[in-house]
Amino acid sequence: MNSMIRNAAQVRPSDRQLTVQEMEFYAFVHFTVNTYTDKEWGMGNEDPSIFNPTEFDADQWVEACKAAGMRGLILTCKHHDGFCLWPSVYTDHSVQHSPWKDGKGDIVQEVSEACRKGGIQFGIYLSPWDRHEQSYGDSPLYNAYFRNQLRELLTNYGDLFCVWFDGACGEGPNGKRQVYDWESYYALIRELQPNAAISVCGPDIRWCGNEAGHCRESEWSVVPASLRDNERIQEKSQQVDDAEFARRYSSEDKDLGSREVIQQESELVWYPAEVNTSIRPGWFYHASEDDKVKSLDELRRIYYGSVGGNAMFLLNIPPDRRGLFHENDVARLRELGELIRDTFKDNLAAHASVQSSESMEGQPASNMVDGNNDTYWCPQEGTEQAIIEVDLKHEATFDHVVLQEHIRSGQRIERFVLEYRDGEEWKSLFRGTVIGYKRICRFDSVRFRYIRLSITESRWCPTISNIGIYSSL
Repeated sequence: MNSMIRNAAQVRPSDRQLTVQEMEFYAFVHFTVNTYTDKEWGMGNEDPSIFNPTEFDADQWVEACKAAGMRGLILTCKHHDGFCLWPSVYTDHSVQHSPWKDGKGDIVQEVSEACRKGGIQFGIYLSPWDRHEQSYGDSPLYNAYFRNQLRELLTNYGDLFCVWFDGACGEGPNGKRQVYDWESYYALIRELQPNAAISVCGPDIRWCGNEAGHCRESEWSVVPASLRDNERIQEKSQQVDDAEFARRYSSEDKDLGSREVIQQESELVWYPAEVNTSIRPGWFYHASEDDKVKSLDELRRIYYGSVGGNAMFLLNIPPDRRGLFHENDVARLRELGELIRDTFKDNLAAHASVQSSESMEGQPASNMVDGNNDTYWCPQEGTEQAIIEVDLKHEATFDHVVLQEHIRSGQRIERFVLEYRDGEEWKSLFRGTVIGYKRICRFDSVRFRYIRLSITESRWCPTISNIGIYSSL
């Protein structure tokens, strides 16, 4: 057996990566002076006096997120315009110089407290590109400035589940040439918030490659280490030569983890994907988009492709000028949450019996339906194919099957087939590639008693921690 394939099966997530993956679905909130200028990117010269969310209510944000089934919220504490939603001591371009609460307010503080009170996790976004700060372009001076602001956010707002960087450096060929000191940013986060995942331009969570909610058919969490390193290279000339850069992978690539890819690599890492998109066409609020909120069908498609395709789903909801989520957004979030809860509330496999073609001692097939994601089934090491049969004990109507690997042990399944038994004949229901943390298989409704999962390709030996069978009807 190829040693690289066996080694790939042994690559595992860190605790912080696993924590974010298990959150599954969480919110992005873009809010700044752009909300009042009707722009997506601010210039940095906006007057703080325009920022005045007179009805701001962080509790309303959190309740809307919870209604959708979200388990966390990431706030854009500073976007590219440089305006800070907290009273930073390092700049006058902040809420402290706005009319909101007579300059005595702190959006970051109120949102972090609302998250804790509401029982969801809080994370921060801090743009490295700053169009207001005069030191931007003087790399050492600006990096010190950025670390100072980062330290404020890491020390004053409680535990963070995530620090989200986008790596923007949009000055253009004749603009300021700022080289971000990523390693020093990471070191500060690890020191002050060791449990926080560093996302997108960071070592823990990667970008899926687009902002439209499109998902890969095969989303591998085990990918070349060069992909992780490449995510924070702003210009190839800064750190690598042309030949080396050409061998590197990009988040936009269609294939990041197949056997063909990983067998060419000397180092593999666990680097799971996050799918980020906005509930509206823009990332910031625009009144002209009040009737352009994504449909329930579109949000369900993205949810199934991301959460149900071994990725996380980060959905942006932009507050309006009042400081509230708009009524149309709130209504759609509630509809999405109701759909998800109704679809997956009753697991028909909870009392099923399960048999497998082979099981390792201590890892029986019954572990797949015991409701405990920490227990799992697996065959003997080196067994790459297996058959699992589920007996629901009576005929039942269903149109979803949810499969989960035990990703603490790695990601291993490459291809599988679901079938149902009609009399003495097994008929195909769904064909899929990777499973990973979670795979949601959706199909036309059927009514049968017996279901078979055939794992046709895997690495070293597969694992399954959970089989769920559901009806959305």
